[in-house]
Amino acid sequence: CSSDLARTLAWRGFQPKDGLETSKREDFMERKSTWRQDFARNKYKYLIFLPVTMYLLLFCYKPMYGAIIAFQKYRPALGILKSQWVGFENFENFFGDFYFARTLRNTLLLSCYQLAWGFPLPILFALLLNELKSPRFKRFVQTTSYLPHFISLVVVCSLIKQFSLTKGLFNEIIAFFGGERTPLLQYPNNFRTIYVASEVWQHFGWNSIIYLAALTSIDPALYEAAEIDGAGRLRRALHITIPGLTSTITMMLILNVGGILSLGSEKVLLLYNQATYKTADIISTYTYRKGLIESDFSFSTAVGLFNSAVNVCFLISANLLSKKVTDVGLF
Repeated sequence: CSSDLARTLAWRGFQPKDGLETSKREDFMERKSTWRQDFARNKYKYLIFLPVTMYLLLFCYKPMYGAIIAFQKYRPALGILKSQWVGFENFENFFGDFYFARTLRNTLLLSCYQLAWGFPLPILFALLLNELKSPRFKRFVQTTSYLPHFISLVVVCSLIKQFSLTKGLFNEIIAFFGGERTPLLQYPNNFRTIYVASEVWQHFGWNSIIYLAALTSIDPALYEAAEIDGAGRLRRALHITIPGLTSTITMMLILNVGGILSLGSEKVLLLYNQATYKTADIISTYTYRKGLIESDFSFSTAVGLFNSAVNVCFLISANLLSKKVTDVGLF
C-alpha cells in the first residue's frame, strides 16, 4: 500500500521532502558550476568591469544613504543618526518658498528649449553627413563639429561673456545689420537664447555620433534596391534611413525626457548674474546657494530629492508612452 501511495504521489508531481532538498541542492551545484565556468571563460571582462562597479557603489549607491537628511534638520556636529527628524518639513518649505515657481519654470523652459533645438539637430546633422561622398571632407566636417565639445566649459563661458559685451562679436554682428549695441547678458530676456544656442553649438556634433553609428547598421542593399527602383536621395532618406534610426531616436528621446529637470548648474553659474535671476535661476543653482553658500544641507537635499523624483516620473511616463505608440522602450 505504501509503495502504491508513493507511486501515486510521484505520478501527481509530489516528491518526498528529502527528494526536494536533493533536487534543490543539485540545481544549486549546477548553477555554481555554470558560474565558475563563465567566470573562468570571461575573467578579463569581469576584471575590466570591476572599476566601473566600484565607482557605481562608492559614488552612486553609497551616497544614497545621505538622502535621509532631506527628512531631518541636519547638523554636521550631530551626524545623520542623531540629527532631529522633521519629516516632510523641508519639502513643505520648498513648495511654499517664493522662489519655487520661478526656479521650476526656468528649469522646465530651459530644458524644453534645449530639447526642442538640441535633440533634432544631431539627427539632421548625421543624415547630412551620411550623404557626403568625399571621405576626406566628411572627416573634416566631423572633426570640426566635435571640437567644441572638448573645450573647457570655463573657456566657453568666458568667450560667451566677451562676445556679449557692448563691443563684443555678437554686438558687432547686430550693429552690422542695423541693430543697437547692448550688453546682452545684462538683460533677462536674452539669457535663454544665449544659453540654448551655445549648448546646441557645443554638443550637436558630439551627440550625432550615436546616430552615425546607428546608420552603419542599415543594410546597404536596401539603398541599392531603392536606387534601382528610381528612388532619389530624399526618398531613400525618408523610407530607409529615418525608419532605420527610429529605435535609436526613441531611446535617446526617452533618456532626454527622463533628465528634463537635471539641468547642470555649472554653465548657468558661470553666465548668470543678479540682473538675470528672473530667467536664469534654476533648481540646481538654487540648491547650490541654499546648500553650499547658506549651509542649509537638509533643505538643499530635499530639493535635489524632489528633482530626482520628478525625473523618474518623466522617465517612466515617456517609456510607457513610447511602448504604447512605437512598441520601443527602455524597459
